[in-house]
Amino acid sequence: MKLRVLIIGVLGLFCVLSTSAQKVFTPDNLPKVHLQDRTKYVCNPSGILSQAATDSIDAMLYQLEEKTGIETVVAALPSIGEVDPFDFCHELLNSWGVGKKGKDNGLVVLLVVDQRAIQFYTGYGLEGDLPDAICKRIQVQDMIPYLKDNKWDEGMLAGMTKVVGRLDGTMEKEEETGDWFGLLAFLFLTFGFSGILIFFAWLSDRYQRKCTSCGQYTLKQESTRLLYSSRSSKTYEVTWICSNCGHVVKRKRTTYNSVENGGGGPIIMGGSGRGFGSGGHIGGSFGGGMGGGGGAGSRF
Repeated sequence: MKLRVLIIGVLGLFCVLSTSAQKVFTPDNLPKVHLQDRTKYVCNPSGILSQAATDSIDAMLYQLEEKTGIETVVAALPSIGEVDPFDFCHELLNSWGVGKKGKDNGLVVLLVVDQRAIQFYTGYGLEGDLPDAICKRIQVQDMIPYLKDNKWDEGMLAGMTKVVGRLDGTMEKEEETGDWFGLLAFLFLTFGFSGILIFFAWLSDRYQRKCTSCGQYTLKQESTRLLYSSRSSKTYEVTWICSNCGHVVKRKRTTYNSVENGGGGPIIMGGSGRGFGSGGHIGGSFGGGMGGGGGAGSRF
């Protein structure tokens, strides 16, 4: 009888621990560490990252914000349920208001263990400094070699070091008017055919920002309206406004659903975002930034 009670107790404890380990996180129940301490940017509620790795990333992101004003959230989570990582990041950035209002210079980096996914999501103001192709390259070259072996600390530290270096200017940026052939060859050798697709997607994104009235690359998405949706695709009407001359352009954009979200995902426009916290000496607050639908996602 005592043995049976012991076995039942052990099984019950195992079930409790398993349930706890598989907690599903949402942007609403994710700990807002920056609210309690303005030097903290990493949400690591299940201890996926070590304390040493968390402290290192926090220190990098604190220095980044002090130098550039860029606001960042890094989340390492066991599960977000059935939610797509892109959609999770979109909701997180917009509901928390990550980034300065008007500059929209927020960044969310999300690691989801059970989906084996790493996702970057940027505000409008970071799309030039951290374009989709660079996000993808950092994931594939610097992070996935570690993440695929469950080396969470090494993968996240390597990736965030490259991201911060890109954003604070310590890592040399490729010139837009540089050697296109050399860059194309590099992408082909590094990523193969998928790299070329990413490159041309970035190039297409640049040229769709060219104003047909003044000729400047100053078109900015103002709003997005869903026209129709099916199981395999969604079509939006996107309104662009030139920040140089005020010219308005309306375009249609179709996104296709896939099992693996290797890119930025469908564009979903949110509200203006809202900050949280009192912004005191200890606690911090985000500035009310808005997401732009940029970034990249990878599976490993």
